Amino acid sequence: MPGDVKQDIAKLYDAESGDYHQMYQRENLEKPGRYPANYFRLQILVQRLASANVKRVYEVGVGEGTPLITMAKTGFDVAGCDISQEMVAAARRNFKAQGLAEDLIQWGDVEDSTTLAGQLAGGRFDAVIAAGVMPHVKNDRLFLENVKMLLKPGGKVLIEFRNKLFSLFTMNRYTKEFVLDDLLGSVPGPIRDRVAAEMDKRLATDLPKQRQATGAGPSYDAILAKFHNPLELEALYTAAGFTNFRLHWYHYHPAPPMLEGGMEAAFRQAAMALEHEGSWRGMFLCSAGVVEADLT
Repeated sequence: MPGDVKQDIAKLYDAESGDYHQMYQRENLEKPGRYPANYFRLQILVQRLASANVKRVYEVGVGEGTPLITMAKTGFDVAGCDISQEMVAAARRNFKAQGLAEDLIQWGDVEDSTTLAGQLAGGRFDAVIAAGVMPHVKNDRLFLENVKMLLKPGGKVLIEFRNKLFSLFTMNRYTKEFVLDDLLGSVPGPIRDRVAAEMDKRLATDLPKQRQATGAGPSYDAILAKFHNPLELEALYTAAGFTNFRLHWYHYHPAPPMLEGGMEAAFRQAAMALEHEGSWRGMFLCSAGVVEADLT
């Protein structure tokens, strides 16, 4: 990936390091504003790791440290890295405040194995988690190979992804893009043009609006932030040597996001009621999911 792309990713998270912890706070579940989807993601991670009876956990993309601190309190031995220097600094401060060793957190780029090797001095890990990272990597297979470097044989990964199939429910420009590019990518141009014209009549293709930068860094929409089709992920993980592939869904939507306006409180309550619902519906109602798989 070109260096400037990675720099933009780092700058975004540098700018968010001061208040990123709010996305994990239980008390924000009932407050207006940004939906704390990370809280539900953290629940999935903790529950699955505890069920697997692992001991040592490594996190790629530690943010300001909330997930690893939560896991350390649960009894796991933890370590991790982040590509944002400001997130690394924030995580180290938070580790110190909790009586944890600051040097457990280091700067690292998951697409450069040399930056991760220093944290293998104590041996490989029982599990690797990565939340909010896979959307930002250019080479998915390289990402998984470097994650494997950190894992013991039989170790577990829990890796978050942005769900491309959610676009079939949003009824906006993402729906149009998915239909034209993914479903009809090989269809002759005139037919695709006719479909595009019809979708412009029926869908809110002007939505969602491009997010604007709110601080010193770029906006999320201005950086590399890929979606993944969950129907293709098992083949990717299998090819990389993983087995026992499972999907866990979170960030449910009880209606297309553009309909939230005017019923924000009811929308949030209905969304939270769906979290952990666990059926096939998550493949379409959730904007994100977590892959769980084991290294052979």
